Amino acid sequence: MSRVRGFIQGLFLTQETDDFLLYWAKEILGALLIISVFWMLSNLTVMVLNKWGRRLTAFTKTDLDDRVLQRVIPYVSRLFNVLGIYLAIRSLPLHENLVMVASGIIYIILVVIVCNLIYHAVDELMKWYVAGQQETAGAAVSRQMVPIAEKIVSLFLMGAALIVVLKHFNYDIFSLVTALGIGSLAIGMAAKDTLAHMISGFTIMLDRPFRIGDRIQLIGGQIGDVADIGLRSTKIKTLDNQLLIIPNSDLCNTMLTNQAFPDSRVKGRINIGVEYGSDVDQVKQLLVATAEEVTGVLSDPAPEAYFVSFGDSALNMSLFFWVEDYATLFAATDKVNSLILKRFNEHSIEIPFPTRTVKLHKGPDCHG
Repeated sequence: MSRVRGFIQGLFLTQETDDFLLYWAKEILGALLIISVFWMLSNLTVMVLNKWGRRLTAFTKTDLDDRVLQRVIPYVSRLFNVLGIYLAIRSLPLHENLVMVASGIIYIILVVIVCNLIYHAVDELMKWYVAGQQETAGAAVSRQMVPIAEKIVSLFLMGAALIVVLKHFNYDIFSLVTALGIGSLAIGMAAKDTLAHMISGFTIMLDRPFRIGDRIQLIGGQIGDVADIGLRSTKIKTLDNQLLIIPNSDLCNTMLTNQAFPDSRVKGRINIGVEYGSDVDQVKQLLVATAEEVTGVLSDPAPEAYFVSFGDSALNMSLFFWVEDYATLFAATDKVNSLILKRFNEHSIEIPFPTRTVKLHKGPDCHG
């Protein structure tokens, strides 16, 4: 009887084991089926994007969509594959804690993949923008802003990813946001001057009142070429080859003249006096003709001469002329001045110097 009982129990145990193995085989097969489906969806999506996506982007004039598509395709493939693994793990009848840990890890990987996809798309957009600015004067500023913009995007994505992950695990993100806000406030109060310079630097880079290479004149009279625009300060190379370093906040709150805007042409002015009795029309014609002789003086706009005022000892004239580049203004002014002096000597036009006439009157007590 004991042998029969043992044989019957063995049959039941074998049946239970077979059922258990069959159950798990079905569950594992279902999980593998989910992974396979998403793997096929991944390959199908990549194939569609490579074939039809490129055809669609070919209709646009810009290559931005082509470049973005090329960057995001690998991440789209990874996203489908990892999503399949995530759903497969969630479908298995594992212990609740084990499923939570495994799915949590996969969820974090999914968030990282999505953030990388967004980052590479934005990065390609910024590189495309800088490439399109290569022929402009603001290309150097654009290249400087790319690393800064990349860091800002990275910090934003990291913060967003952290909040999403914490929210997924049911953590209270309000306390985290509050702590970050208080910490940011403390840092801001401690480094308010530095932050003011940095914000002003961003303002200069975005508003672009001047660009690297432009010649500007400050309200204090200093003139120089912009050598570098940094986050904290702007460096200006003066005409006597000295480097003027100005904090960005001071530069944002002052008035300046950009001699290179809207273009590099600049107007020169020469003030000169001729003696009373000179033929004003002849002097004006001679000044214009003299400026037109000088190489580098533009014929359009043409030079102009004006009789501006009566001086104490001279008739004050002004000559206006244009040069192609503000960097050549001093040299052109020197040439025009030298030639004016020569032409005035040839035409016997005098440039008077200040004179004073002293008259002495004899008083009633004076003798002689």
